[in-house]
Amino acid sequence: MYNTDMPSRSDLPSTAKLIRSTIMAAIVALVLLVTVVMPAEYALDPTGAGRLLGLTEMGEIKGQLANEAAADETAQLVGVQSAGATKPPEPDASATETTAAPEPVAEQTIKEEPLPEPAQEPLWQDEVRVVLAPGEGTEFKLTMKEDAVARFSWTSEGGPMNFDTHGDGSGQSISYEKGRGVPEDKGELVAAFTGNHGWFFRNRNDNDITLVLRTGGDYGELKKAM
Repeated sequence: MYNTDMPSRSDLPSTAKLIRSTIMAAIVALVLLVTVVMPAEYALDPTGAGRLLGLTEMGEIKGQLANEAAADETAQLVGVQSAGATKPPEPDASATETTAAPEPVAEQTIKEEPLPEPAQEPLWQDEVRVVLAPGEGTEFKLTMKEDAVARFSWTSEGGPMNFDTHGDGSGQSISYEKGRGVPEDKGELVAAFTGNHGWFFRNRNDNDITLVLRTGGDYGELKKAM
């Protein structure tokens, strides 16, 4: 019977080699954590590599979906508690109200003033229409420089929708406003930094809805992000 020779001490890796291998493995794991795992799972992109690889947007969408699910659960819980609340007592119909007689008003001379001119409708640079099925979402963003101002107006035909106004670029991200069950909105969007700024919409109705988005002002282009 043949027995395998035991390796000699010189054939075994030294302690220094084991330490170097451990350090290299830790560095690789840390790089993957910062450039891949954090952007894809938590939308955290300190190096900017996740944005280049398209992983940061994946993390943002995951976060939005998680926030919407949590908000839905909270809304359902509040609805159940409201349904079980005790109705306030109705006022006594037999009670009589005393109304004081109005005092005579002295005659006043009414001065006619010219009517104000009707406000001019804003000029829109872009307009998009998109039909969203139940549960479907879409995202539109404007390429803007820091402190640039863009005007917007959007409506939801067929039912209200959820939206998230946010921005990203240069390794930064920001959430401007969120809403649930909103039929329309308009105003101005001021870019906090140079990058992409816009809206994520989702249809939470049981039927199709049509989103109409109009934009104008100081921006480069309107593009569909997803």
